[in-house]
Amino acid sequence: MAWFRKGAPSEPLAITMTGVKLADRVLVLGLSDPSLVAALATKSGLTGRACAVDADAALVARATPAIEREGALAEVVSAPWSALPYETAAFDLVVIRHVLAAMGDDERSRTLLEVYRVLRDGGRAIVIDELPRGGIGGLLSGRKIDVTYEEGGGVAALTRNGFVAARVLAERDGLRFIEGAKRGARIETASSPTART
Repeated sequence: MAWFRKGAPSEPLAITMTGVKLADRVLVLGLSDPSLVAALATKSGLTGRACAVDADAALVARATPAIEREGALAEVVSAPWSALPYETAAFDLVVIRHVLAAMGDDERSRTLLEVYRVLRDGGRAIVIDELPRGGIGGLLSGRKIDVTYEEGGGVAALTRNGFVAARVLAERDGLRFIEGAKRGARIETASSPTART
């Protein structure tokens, strides 16, 4: 029966997990997946802004034409992870794809502090990491993961660098999706204990 057939997913899992909407200002760190950047840029639309950064200039040069072929409008630049070329509070969402696990603890902290800086109050960071493989596949993959990152993963890294409500959203299709939010600005009201009289 046609009623019970499972149709093709409407969009890739990574796009669904980010929760990007029309008019969102989105930054992607890491260009290992140009199709993700293109899909996020398309989803944010002409009223939004999509940017992507990678520290590897060669990767930027390869990814830029791939993003353009998909018909997406995205600003793609090469810059150090710890010196993002954007204004403070410029983005609603930052997606960090396969970047943090290979970094040392100090570089990871500097990068996440930069992510925190470019996020608006209440903005979200989504970390997308590969799940560790076991057995021979894990030995042959050649993936290097910093020991300090392995212990707590993205949740601990986000929490240590000021993000609140850090949590694992899902583990599926070999990926782990982690979310953390930048604390919103406090608004003083007349009834709050810190309000001035």
